[in-house]
Amino acid sequence: MRIGYYAHHHGSGHCRQADKLAALLPVELQRQLTVFTSLAADAYTFTTITEKQIVRLNAEDERPDDVLSGRAGQYWQPKSLHYSPVGNVDIQTRSWQILNTIRQYQIDIMIIDVSVEVAMLCRAASVPYLYVRLAGIRDDAPHVSAFTGALGLIAPYPQTLEALMTADWVRQKTLYLDFLPAANGKRLTYKAFIQMLMTSTNTTTDAPVNDRLRTFLLSPINEFSDKDNNQCITDSTTTHINVDKRQPMIITVIKGYGGHDAIDAKLSALRHALPDAFIISLGPINGDMLEFVDMSAQVDDVTPFIAHSNWLLMACGLNGIAQAYDYATPLVVLPDSRPHREQEVMAEALIAQGRALSWKQFMARIVEGQIQKVSSTYDNNEDLDSKSQNPKFANAAGSLAQDSKAKIVINSLATYSSPKLWFQDWLLPQLGLSPEI
Repeated sequence: MRIGYYAHHHGSGHCRQADKLAALLPVELQRQLTVFTSLAADAYTFTTITEKQIVRLNAEDERPDDVLSGRAGQYWQPKSLHYSPVGNVDIQTRSWQILNTIRQYQIDIMIIDVSVEVAMLCRAASVPYLYVRLAGIRDDAPHVSAFTGALGLIAPYPQTLEALMTADWVRQKTLYLDFLPAANGKRLTYKAFIQMLMTSTNTTTDAPVNDRLRTFLLSPINEFSDKDNNQCITDSTTTHINVDKRQPMIITVIKGYGGHDAIDAKLSALRHALPDAFIISLGPINGDMLEFVDMSAQVDDVTPFIAHSNWLLMACGLNGIAQAYDYATPLVVLPDSRPHREQEVMAEALIAQGRALSWKQFMARIVEGQIQKVSSTYDNNEDLDSKSQNPKFANAAGSLAQDSKAKIVINSLATYSSPKLWFQDWLLPQLGLSPEI
């Protein structure tokens, strides 16, 4: 079957999810995927599909010439939709783009991540679709309509993190993919990670970040001989690193572009609570907060920071938590305020599972003296090898199963010849459901 994927334009996460799923397909089947999005091309670069496979949709913002605004009140607002302007030429154009492309490319089934309005458009046009369920409380009438109209639901997170208030019928109709793995993460030893920090540029001073690292991490030159395997080589310079009791606590604060002000506001308190920690800020940062961090950077791959930090402070966006979840590095979660309590519910589940601390819990433990320097997640010479072989992953046993669940689902869609056969012979047995006739 040919697959269409609608990726919502708020942040880059939805396009990233489409990219992750595409990566699970054999190369020859990746060409069967078409992504629909109004996200600009420079906001996210796909790694598994080409620009020819992406339909850049018109925007859907309200216009001054709309006949009715997008949320017109109870007498003009359909209960099955969140947002439905009347007379909006951009939304008319994007609807034609979606339906014309489905017809032109002979797309058999859509995956909708996420839009109640696109779901209802597909259902009204008799196009089969699967709906991506995000975390949070989504029991409002529009979401229930989208869930009901789907052949099935997809949750890109573990069932153990499901909200307690989720209806039983919604759970039963859901395929839980667990977290989709990030592709092509760098594999660095701890010493290679420290060497990377040593040669990184601090956006505050535009100079190498090395003063605090040298204070804590560098022993006198030639303290170790080559046979001790304690050297890192960059270009023609050999630097010997001695990881000992002077090693600082490394705290990495990871932020995305969907919002970072709330996390930045905690940096002053973090610095005062842990003055000797080496604090790294990844992602955007407010300029007046730079004085509270030792390093500020924007990186393509956060994997080494996740693996080798002592603590991670981060929001609860789906892609960020997916990257960190399988590592033993402890989390402090600072959920952004999002519709449907999306990140708050994810944070509550992680805390209840014992996988994370809230900010309040973290600060209380600092006051109580319970937050101390701990060993790096990886030994000095240890590489980031297979999760299945490395006992220092928090959920190593589940990692392979996580990969296989998503891969089985996406490959079943690509390999069945028709949506009817797939629905009857594959999906319904998986769900244990049968439509009423």
